[in-house]
Amino acid sequence: YFCRHGERWELQLKGSGKTPYSRNGDGRAVLRSSVREFLCSEAMHHLGIPTSRAASLVVSDDDVWRDQFYNGNIKKERGAIVLRVAKSWFRIGSLEILAHSGELDLLRRLLDFIIQEHFPSIAMNDSNRYLEFFSTVVSETANLISLWMSVGFAHGVCNTDNFSLLSITIDYGPFGFMDSYDPNFVPNTSDDERRYKIGNQASVGLFNLSKLLQALKPLLDPRQKQLASQILEGYGEHYHSRFTELFKTKLGLLGENENDNYLIAFLLKVSLLC
Repeated sequence: YFCRHGERWELQLKGSGKTPYSRNGDGRAVLRSSVREFLCSEAMHHLGIPTSRAASLVVSDDDVWRDQFYNGNIKKERGAIVLRVAKSWFRIGSLEILAHSGELDLLRRLLDFIIQEHFPSIAMNDSNRYLEFFSTVVSETANLISLWMSVGFAHGVCNTDNFSLLSITIDYGPFGFMDSYDPNFVPNTSDDERRYKIGNQASVGLFNLSKLLQALKPLLDPRQKQLASQILEGYGEHYHSRFTELFKTKLGLLGENENDNYLIAFLLKVSLLC
């Protein structure tokens, strides 16, 4: 942690070496991907999109072996370490793994810590605090993915372990920006099934939120579970509303018109044909 102007930030090193969470990988990072993360996280910040940021980048003397295009052609590359900064690195997967393991006491303690530290609008003595937390994450995730779409950003690996509970962009890996509109755009060369193509990001967000709800259910009573399901059903409306708002701003459309959505869809289709 470090504090600045009364705010607390978490520091994380990417590429510093193997950790208990590296899934048997070497825990290293190559220079090319480190530079890309540094530049893109700064670009996203200045585009007004919630994101982690890169505080520093140090070139390492270690050689790192990588199969860049997953075609069996392994090459030696220069290593690097990125110092990343965010308010929190907790992800949907952080709660999912505890629920899956049946560690419900630890799940409750971690969730209370996250709410107390990062969701000040939620009262800790509120019996519905987990429901309020879920509602906030649903709406903010819809907002984040709408912002991604507004600049043509494809994350590349949208699993629950890469989705922040604070709804910020984290873990820049095989990301990419569309040069021209294409809902089938995939920046990840290993994603043969196009699971995380840019046109799927909103749906994948819904899938990840459903996994979050599944993790929270052991802590909810029957009434809260029903309400949480209704909140999840509202995700699509949140996303569509924010997406429309962002694209109307891009087009300079004022007020409300029943043909706005048609115009946005038409222009996207035209750009696809071009």
